[in-house]
Order: sequence, then C-alpha cells, then structure tokens
Amino acid sequence: MRIAKAIAAAGMCSRREAERWIEAGRVCVNGKKLDTPALTVTPSDTVSVDDKPLPRAEGVRLWRYHKPRGLMTTHNDPEGRRTVFEALPKDMPRVISIGRLDYSTEGLLLLTTSGDLARHMELPTTGWLRRYRVRAKGTITQGALDKLKSGIEIEGVRYNGIEAQLDRGQGANVWLTMGLREGKNREVKRVATHLGLDVNRLIRTSFGPFALGDLAAGEVEEIKPRILADQLGAKLASEFGLKASGKHAEAAPKPKTLKYRGKKPLRIKPKPKRT
Repeated sequence: MRIAKAIAAAGMCSRREAERWIEAGRVCVNGKKLDTPALTVTPSDTVSVDDKPLPRAEGVRLWRYHKPRGLMTTHNDPEGRRTVFEALPKDMPRVISIGRLDYSTEGLLLLTTSGDLARHMELPTTGWLRRYRVRAKGTITQGALDKLKSGIEIEGVRYNGIEAQLDRGQGANVWLTMGLREGKNREVKRVATHLGLDVNRLIRTSFGPFALGDLAAGEVEEIKPRILADQLGAKLASEFGLKASGKHAEAAPKPKTLKYRGKKPLRIKPKPKRT
C-alpha cells in the first residue's frame, strides 16, 4: 500500500493531506524521514507521524454528529477554542470530519475513521446535496432566490446552482432552506450577504442521504455499515471493504447514541408545516 494511502486508512487525514505531511518531513518509515510519497509500505514496516506510531487501521466507520454552536471543526485551534474532537465521548476512536462547519454553525457533521472516505464524500463530483436551515436579518423574495438555481458569481468566485426556498418571516428575520452541492468555504453566508441578508443562525440539516433528524445537540450516533454501503453503491463500498448484506453487516455493533460533555444542548424548532 502506498504510504499516503496507509496514513489515510489509519483515519489520520486524507491521502492529499498525507502527501503534504510527507513533503513537510513529518513522516518516517523504519526510522527514516520521507521526502516523497512514492513509497509502498507493508505491515512489517514501522510508520510514524510526528514521531508517533501510526494508529492501526480499522474498518471504515461513519457517525452522525449534531455539532453545537461554539465549537471549532479542527483537531487543534491556535486560539485555544474548544473543538469538536474535544467534545466527543472519550470512547470514540480517532475520527476526522467530512468537511467542516464554522464556529457559529450548528447541525449535522459526519465523522469517519477513513481519510479516503472523507475525501470522496467532500468532492463536489460526488454530487451529494448539503441542506441548510438559515435564519437571516433582512427581506428577500422567492423570485430573487430562484435566480440562484443558475449559479452566481461573487467577487470573482463562481458558485454553481443553489436550491433556495423562502419558508417564512419572523419579525426582522426570514427563515430559508438552502441546498448546495459544492460546499465552498462559507458559501451560504457569502451568498446571503450578497443578497442583502445577515445570517444569524445556520443549521446543516442533511448531507447527501444522511439527515440530522431528531439527534439532539452534542449527540453522536454511528451509521450501520450496511446503510453506508447501500448509499455508496456496490463498487465503491467494496473498495472500502463494506458489504450491503452478509456477515459484515450482521457482525456490526449496534449503533449507540452518546451524550455531549458540555453546555446544555441547543434546541432547534421544527420546520413549520405549510397551510
């Protein structure tokens, strides 16, 4: 197995990030510092990152996590702010996030033990829709939102088609539902600002086929391997060592919901029914 893939399989990062670590001189094999990712390793090789042994690779696992506001989606924050990974239950294995949510953004964050799976699910070409509930100060019409379907360019950055629905007004605010497939940095907030809206609450409610549902703020729940396999498709699932049915799915541990160790969870009001 190529060294970058071995690091990604251990759940430390994606293959691309592993290649950057190698170029930065952070990776050693059998005590020798690497300067190129063009190396194949075997189980008998000793691999270390930052002088720490490479964790043993597990089977691919995936969790839904309801990220509260006020947490950073990073393993280390230079400003010392509390991170998602510090808030997770202590019995969680080492995981990485699939994409990120801003410090003030809440809602669904997917976590995995596989850097390769994270990379695949983050790619715009995967085509999975990210859906958000947005509360913003200001006014907007459905007609203006409909124009986002054909995409928009803001300060030289092109954002592809966005699904946007005006749900209701609430005093000086409006509630919107927005769906996008690219997930560029701060995309929802940048587009809203361009439309004259000031976002004051942002909640991701789904990522592809995986929904936030009734998961309370701070809770984390594992997704069954056979469900993940079904959503990836047979060919890709096989590459990740997953099967939609059979011994692998039957032997999978029963998912459990774990409580958040932190402040009192935030409550999200359900989307009102149309009349």
